[in-house]
Amino acid sequence: MKSSDSHPWSVGEVAARFDLPTHVLRHWESVGLLRPPRDAAGRRRYGEDEVVRIAVIQRSKAAGMSLEQIAVLLDDGSAGRHQVLQQHLDDLDRRMEEMRRSREMTEHAMGCRAHDIATCPRFRASVADVLARL
Repeated sequence: MKSSDSHPWSVGEVAARFDLPTHVLRHWESVGLLRPPRDAAGRRRYGEDEVVRIAVIQRSKAAGMSLEQIAVLLDDGSAGRHQVLQQHLDDLDRRMEEMRRSREMTEHAMGCRAHDIATCPRFRASVADVLARL
């Protein structure tokens, strides 16, 4: 969104700019994540504050946060904000470690000469922690 856009946007305009179906914005409103003001005809009018919230919601969802967690993040009076955010940070750290391991495994597989990758001792070692759970 350009800062030169000073007029409030309709739900359709905002949805198009964020490449979202309008029903998603309406759903986010129904669960309390958005509160766009209405014009005299009752139509939603999105200003800069609302579009910033949409950007925060999109970024948070992309990072794996649930709508419930995002609601806590955006609630300035939430007593549980730090706990929810710490849990999310812990989850991000866990997922990043899993992605790092998966990347190492995939990089090895790219260069491995074994016909059956699962028989390669080094490749098998990359899943030893998963096998240990059995």
